[in-house]
Formats: sequence, structure tokens, C-alpha cells
Amino acid sequence: MKLSSLILATKNMGKFKEAKRMLEPYGIRVELPEEDIYVEETGRSFLENAYLKAKAYYYVYSSPILAEDAGLEVECLDGYPGIYSSRFYSIDYGGREEVSGSVDEANIRKVLRLTAKAEDRSARFISFFVLHMGDGGYWSRGECKGKILKEPAGEGGFGYDPIFSPEGFDVSLAQLRPEDKDRISHRGKALRNLISIIKNGGLL
Repeated sequence: MKLSSLILATKNMGKFKEAKRMLEPYGIRVELPEEDIYVEETGRSFLENAYLKAKAYYYVYSSPILAEDAGLEVECLDGYPGIYSSRFYSIDYGGREEVSGSVDEANIRKVLRLTAKAEDRSARFISFFVLHMGDGGYWSRGECKGKILKEPAGEGGFGYDPIFSPEGFDVSLAQLRPEDKDRISHRGKALRNLISIIKNGGLL
């Protein structure tokens, strides 16, 4: 069986655009789900949460499902936000942050507040993808090391991209061209790893 299409288990258009850019050149059509499915992320790791999403969406659609969980780990914050990256503003660690604009902005403000006096600003993004095929599946991992900037920079990307500068660059992920971000980002690496894995599995 060749993999010709899949449903990406997200309503995040940023993730959708990145997956589409990277997978469609290999003949894999990437589609968004018709409806958003609430999945309680009770896993203790990015991989567990990605699997929970993939399993829940496959139950509804019975089609190949690609799910991802990713997050930012900051060294001086004991690895937080970690698996709480999308809702860091709302958890007790470091005090809650009021949402006055978008959730992304609240999360960024909290990270900047907590790292304001930190000398060690090292951090990393981690991404795990799970491809659920019903009778089996595949998973892959990607990582991007860097540091937390002292203020947001750039209008591109999404999430914490404006305050994260990858190793070897003096700009944020939000300031990179999409193709350059795909080359070095955690999600780009995880997707390339997944492509290699499914090639070896005979799906491409």
C-alpha cells in the first residue's frame, strides 16, 4: 500500500502549512479534518500525546492520520513549558499569565517574564509525529537547539517562534524564510525523519 494522502490532526494552520510544504513534494496530499476533535492530552511525554491524538482522530475518520505534539523546553525553567507549551500561561508553575491578546502572546510574555534575569538562556524545541495507519504506524522525532531572546522578533511562524533563536543564527525562527525554517526546525527534522521511515516501510 502506498501512502497518497493523510489527515493532519490539527486545526493549527501554521502546522498545516509546514506539513503540506514538506510532504506534498513526495506525492502525499495533506488534508485538514472536517471537524476539530477534543483530545485530552493526558500523556507524560510529547510522544504519548501525539499517539493519543492520532488514535482519537483515526477512530473518527478511519483514514491515515498524522498527529504531532511539540513544545519548548527552557533550561533555566526546569524544562518548562515542555508538554504544557500550548497552555503554559494557564498552569501554576511561575504564576499564571493573563490573556489580553492571543494565547501565543500570553505564553511568550510568561516565558520572557520568567527568564528576564537568567544568564543561561539555552532552550530547545522538540517535535514528535505519529502516523496512525489502523493496523500499525510509525513515529519520528526532531529537535532544534537554541536560546531564548530577550524580546520578540519577527512576524513569521507561530507559537514561541518570535523569542527562539536557533543555534548558528542571530535571528528568531519567526524571522527566517519558511524554507530555511523547515531545514533546521524541530518539526522539519521530524518530518524528514518520518519520510525516511515510511520510505523504508515501502509506503512511498
